[in-house]
Amino acid sequence: MKPMERINDFVVRFANVNGSGSASANRLFAQSILRMGVPATPRNIFPSNIQGLPTWYEVRISEAGHLGARGGTDLMVAMNPQTFEKDVAEIEPGGYLFHDSSKLVRHLRTDITVLGVPLTEICNREYADVRQRQLFKNIVYVGALSALLDIEPAVLETLIAEQFRAKEKLIPANVHALHLGRDWALANMACPIGLRVRRADAVGDRIFMEGNSAAGLGAVYGGATVCAWYPITPSTSLAEGFMRYVKRYRVEPETGKTRAAIIQAEDELASIGMVIGAGWNGARAFTATSGPGISLMQEFLGLAYFAEIPAVIFDVQRAGPSTGMPTRTQQCDVMTCAYASHGDTKHVLLFPQDPHECFTMGAQAFDLADRLQTPVFVLLDLDIGMNDRLCAPFAWDDTRRMDRGKVMTAADLDAGREFGRYLDVDGDGIAYRTYPGTHPTKGAFFTRGTSRDEYAKYTEDGDVYQRNMERLLRKFDTARQIVPHPVRRDAPEGARFGVIYYGSTSPAMDEAVATLADEGIALDMLRIRAFPFHDDVMTFIAEHEHVFVVEQNRDAQLRTLLINEGEIDPARLVRVLHYDGTPITARFIAGAIAEAAAATKIVPLRKSSPKVAS
Repeated sequence: MKPMERINDFVVRFANVNGSGSASANRLFAQSILRMGVPATPRNIFPSNIQGLPTWYEVRISEAGHLGARGGTDLMVAMNPQTFEKDVAEIEPGGYLFHDSSKLVRHLRTDITVLGVPLTEICNREYADVRQRQLFKNIVYVGALSALLDIEPAVLETLIAEQFRAKEKLIPANVHALHLGRDWALANMACPIGLRVRRADAVGDRIFMEGNSAAGLGAVYGGATVCAWYPITPSTSLAEGFMRYVKRYRVEPETGKTRAAIIQAEDELASIGMVIGAGWNGARAFTATSGPGISLMQEFLGLAYFAEIPAVIFDVQRAGPSTGMPTRTQQCDVMTCAYASHGDTKHVLLFPQDPHECFTMGAQAFDLADRLQTPVFVLLDLDIGMNDRLCAPFAWDDTRRMDRGKVMTAADLDAGREFGRYLDVDGDGIAYRTYPGTHPTKGAFFTRGTSRDEYAKYTEDGDVYQRNMERLLRKFDTARQIVPHPVRRDAPEGARFGVIYYGSTSPAMDEAVATLADEGIALDMLRIRAFPFHDDVMTFIAEHEHVFVVEQNRDAQLRTLLINEGEIDPARLVRVLHYDGTPITARFIAGAIAEAAAATKIVPLRKSSPKVAS
């Protein structure tokens, strides 16, 4: 078979062993593509142990700007003997296998091109120290790839200098290792191969950032002064990002002290308790966690909902149930968060699609929590939270002020304004509150997690309880209009079906829809950005006989929410589900929708995994 030939449009996948030091070298490779002006999207697929198990690092190179996972591998850098046969099997016909030719390789396919570089021999000859041999081997293979793919060496040298600017003595050694691999490939192989990187101008002014860091920065700009958290994969880097940005942007000029309280609690229950206490006191407070943490927080989340205390929860979702797969991605906490705690509860959820929205929604969540006096969840996932993405640069309006919602001051109370902590005077379901210490004699500084009347007086009168619960529903209806609205694309002519999607599915969805359009299947697209659902969501569903709901969980959780909240006929919403822990791909989406759309009727379609069904 003829070797594949593509310029600025292919997928490279690195198969390594966790703990081998490959992560920084692989990231160096991805950054070099960006520096040449070509969009690249890396995805790190790593195990939950510290060392020894397989890890993969995939780089999608797409001058056309496709940032979602495509599916398939065009060049496999196979550095892990344990997964070698599986890795080779995943290469596209006509693709390439890069491996360490110092070791014997068997069972190679005849429809791929094998690129063998004696990495171990080169490193054994050059380095006496065993650890140096392993670490520098990673840089050596990046050097060889630079020759094979026509990556400019000066770009890599600059990146190495930047990476080791704090340890300048390491720069020459790493540059030397880079050229060991590059020079060997140039001298012994036909360079470049059919896959090539050509300098372009397709990155523009976009920035390269992970979603967790962006959300942490959003919390700073949103006015958060309290972060109480307990470490859990994959959310830990969000709290760490907040700490990092606080030290940079939230410092008292006179004392040099940071103006924020950051507390690592003993567990997730304690962390949300601290957040609620801080929120009751008037601080803007948040926690960062994942699914198991949300499970532990349920009772306190119910308290915050019923006592009406602002709180922000960043949930970076991973595969469950229980411990599940801690380092794999899913969108499987939607129902848990929407109805968190016992009794009749409904919570506000935000669904960012990229680091830019992690930043903007991360800041907006605090305004919403204060204005609605309720917990607000920002639902990221591992794919968007722990991987770097190209996104629009962040911007901030310096004239913007925090929306603290309905807060009565001492002057308001002295002027004789009627105050009832749970009294709805505006008809929007939101009562006024006071901060502790606002007035020495007026106002109510306590709160209740039990049934109460409009003036926070305890009561078990059924009519009063029901009146309060209905007011909370009015507040939820108010939230429907002020949360981020859905985004609808201009529908192409002949769009027979609608499709709904959200969060990190977005980039793969964009590419899949373009692929389907080329096959004659036109789709009307709607991206949901928040729950409660804006009226536009139900209007969209009503306009289509069938709507595909694409999500990354087994039980079609967003679809269930749509059915529950909109009283929609389930047969009209067609499941497209991906839940093996890897990011959803454009190929999977396009294949699943094409299969269903080709049927004369929308009927249940079963696959081994993932599943597509109506």
